[in-house]
Amino acid sequence: MTVLHNPVLRGFAPDPSLVRVGDWYYVATSSFEWFPTIPLHRSRDLAHWEYAGHVQGAVPGGTLAGVPDSGGIWAPSLSWDGERFWAVYSVVRSVGTPYFDTDTYVSTATEAGGKWTTPRRIASHGFDPALFHDDEGRLWLLNLQNDHRPGGRRFAGIVMTELDRETLAPRGDTHLLLQHERLVEGPKLLRRDGWYYLVLAEGGTGFEHGVLVARSRAITGPYELDDRPLLTSRDDPSLPLQKAGHGELVQTPDSDWVLSHLTARPLDTPEGPRCTLGRETAIQAVAWDEEGWPRMRHGGSHPAIEVDVPTRPTPPAQLTDPEDPLGWPWSTLRAAPDPSWADTTTRPGSIRLRGRHGPESRWAHSLLAQRLTEHRAEAEVTVEARPRTFTQAAGLVLWYNTEAYLALDLTWAEPDGEEQHGQQWRDGGRTVLGLTARDEGNTRQVTVVDVDATRPVTLGVTVEYAEARFWYALDGVRTAVGPALDFSHLSDDHGSTLRFTGAMAGIHAVDLVDAVFTADFTGFRLTCW
Repeated sequence: MTVLHNPVLRGFAPDPSLVRVGDWYYVATSSFEWFPTIPLHRSRDLAHWEYAGHVQGAVPGGTLAGVPDSGGIWAPSLSWDGERFWAVYSVVRSVGTPYFDTDTYVSTATEAGGKWTTPRRIASHGFDPALFHDDEGRLWLLNLQNDHRPGGRRFAGIVMTELDRETLAPRGDTHLLLQHERLVEGPKLLRRDGWYYLVLAEGGTGFEHGVLVARSRAITGPYELDDRPLLTSRDDPSLPLQKAGHGELVQTPDSDWVLSHLTARPLDTPEGPRCTLGRETAIQAVAWDEEGWPRMRHGGSHPAIEVDVPTRPTPPAQLTDPEDPLGWPWSTLRAAPDPSWADTTTRPGSIRLRGRHGPESRWAHSLLAQRLTEHRAEAEVTVEARPRTFTQAAGLVLWYNTEAYLALDLTWAEPDGEEQHGQQWRDGGRTVLGLTARDEGNTRQVTVVDVDATRPVTLGVTVEYAEARFWYALDGVRTAVGPALDFSHLSDDHGSTLRFTGAMAGIHAVDLVDAVFTADFTGFRLTCW
């Protein structure tokens, strides 16, 4: 037996789709506006996971430029037909509107970390698609139905359409499988003992989340709902694992069953619970009751932190991509890193970023970031740059999205004693460290500190739960920059807009005028504990 400790994928790894292929388990998670698209992890024991690549080329044209925060790729579903992996997913281009404007695609690969086929667009009823491969070789597409009309329900039920396995064109009618008074989405289908089981995400993806199950003797229904949720944490706010939902059932080689699901570990703050790490991936052990319904093996419907699973422990592997210095765990916004703005060859051992748009851009922000995985963390990097105008900046950033970030940047300011009055297009001025905080449309400069830019300067930040404290170091001596800042604003639960990702730490560069300013970064380190 192996004891796993939830979450098994920690920090921004939501909507897990779990599949077993032989002795390996694979998980695909949502990537939203981030690249790499659809990260894949694998494990032999369900406890220790390693990065296994991503669905390359998932976005036609290779760009999500212009996609809003928390748009992009939602809830991919991973499946295996005995010969190849299938990934089905939606690219969501509108968030917070009735229309979602989704495009649903299918891509396949014989190896998870190998080459994926060019994605093909299929029927796009709504987000959260899934594929079911039946025993007769038929292929079925499940989806959420969205009614965008005034007075319509944005979550108007679960539908299913048969697809031609070769052309992926619809075959026959679309079937309405189930409607429910509570919001249901994320359908997954499996067959066991003559029943078709429909596993559903219920109640939205926040603190009301859960996993609900329905079943039918016929694939097209009607489906009977279980009288209680398989999994939820909504009835007990004291549980350390909250938002438990969006599940998928998988059978082990020994005929046991497990459930993958998303969860979150909130911080208690004066404003309420805040999930700065985003939604994460967890796994539970499942048993079947006498009436044929799945239940938590430990009893009840709450998620467990420690779970015994029937596997042999396998040592953990490094979650890195050794062949690519800008590969995992690095991520980039709305496009993959490109040598034109993220260069590792000109100065070996460093990352040279060329500044482009500002941090609120949805088009061309030069940002590299990594996921925070624990509530206590420290990030640091050494930067060399010579900004000549206030339109140039480079530094260390704590990032949630374009409306929520904290940045310590090496930049330019007027000579000491002069008021801020725009660039004077002359020599002079000074190099400073500017600490900036943005929160829902309000950007404020917290403090400005003079710094010697004739030599490299190390920038750092220490996160202690809901507080972030920035600092810089010269000759190994740390100097605080500004007061402690509220890190809990960089969370899923703060603000008035939908937020689905998680906090990141990284490096960025800006050049709003010429896009030629460069900064060299070395020694980036992110430690979480």
